[in-house]
Amino acid sequence: MTTINNSNNVADFSSQFKTEKKDAAEQAAETTRKELGQEDFFSLLTQELAYQDPFKPVENSEMVAQMASFTTADGISKMDSKFEQLNTIMSSNQALQASSLVGSKVLAPASSAFLSAGENVTGRIDLPQSAPNMRLQIANQVGEVVKVIDLGEQKSGAIPFDWDGTDMNGNKVAEGSYRLKASASIEGNAQDLKISSFQHVESVNIGNTGNGIMLNLKGMGSLPLSQATEVASKTY
Repeated sequence: MTTINNSNNVADFSSQFKTEKKDAAEQAAETTRKELGQEDFFSLLTQELAYQDPFKPVENSEMVAQMASFTTADGISKMDSKFEQLNTIMSSNQALQASSLVGSKVLAPASSAFLSAGENVTGRIDLPQSAPNMRLQIANQVGEVVKVIDLGEQKSGAIPFDWDGTDMNGNKVAEGSYRLKASASIEGNAQDLKISSFQHVESVNIGNTGNGIMLNLKGMGSLPLSQATEVASKTY
């Protein structure tokens, strides 16, 4: 980094900057001259045809092969440029869509859910086949079971659930994160089931995190946008 302390240094820096700028421009021009474009290729091809031995002319197949090779390379280069433009457009569009989710609830796979004051915890349980009995167990962060919801007999599919935030005695529990565990008796065996719950989206990370666009969920950390399977209406 260059440090400027007085007027003499300013003049020296200005002169140095102009020299460096000129050198950079000359270097860029030299780099440009080293790159052959389509016009350069056909100019060389014309020269080759003009100075070829009339008794040993260039074979048609060889000429066609040269032209095809250059056309293919040029086409691939243009295609790469188009793909880059398309990727930029898609990323911008995805970021715009993600930002519109702030203030909504999204449905995503989760083994826990955040209970907000005055709200219910809702979601769905994936039941692979019909079961005679099914239940949802809710526990606090230290593993104490606060509620068991009996969902009874169910057919296969996405089974909705709704917890009103009360314990086994009907008392309201504190706001916070709670663990969810669903199970059902399938062919005589107890089987754990996959759960998805609706959670508040507080903000969105659009920066380069290595995981793409991330949704920041209330009390639940971050979730990749690709894992959100459904969007509920605005809630606040």
